[in-house]
Amino acid sequence: MGFLLTNSAYGQTSKTRNAMKLNAGIITEKLAETKKFYTEVLGFGISFENEFYLLLHTPDKSAEISFLLPNHASQQPLFQKPFKGEGMYLTIEVDDVDALYQDLKKKGVSIKIDIRNEPWGDRHFAIQDPNGIGIDLVKYSPEQ
Repeated sequence: MGFLLTNSAYGQTSKTRNAMKLNAGIITEKLAETKKFYTEVLGFGISFENEFYLLLHTPDKSAEISFLLPNHASQQPLFQKPFKGEGMYLTIEVDDVDALYQDLKKKGVSIKIDIRNEPWGDRHFAIQDPNGIGIDLVKYSPEQ
């Protein structure tokens, strides 16, 4: 009746009774800038869009993220207030973090945290999206 939910980064598994799929959503005035950033910089695809909502997927279609205009008449008050650009980050796991780092530098993307190795084995760097969200681009490795 259950299934295994795996966190591939650390090989953790846990049993759960109900399947879940997470889609983080950010309320922002910057739909056009956000669309351009995620599609042109990170290679995301467009799953759906209309005048007030944008749903994007990772290149391999394994995850999605959505963006919503604030104060839209179709939305309840809980989903009206815009994100203020602080207190949120995304982690994107990639196969070749060094190649992505070089590619983004060539594209002129501002690198907020230079590429580095962590004592726990991760190799990563960080950029920032138009909404102020920090994006940690990482290759997970076992602790050395």
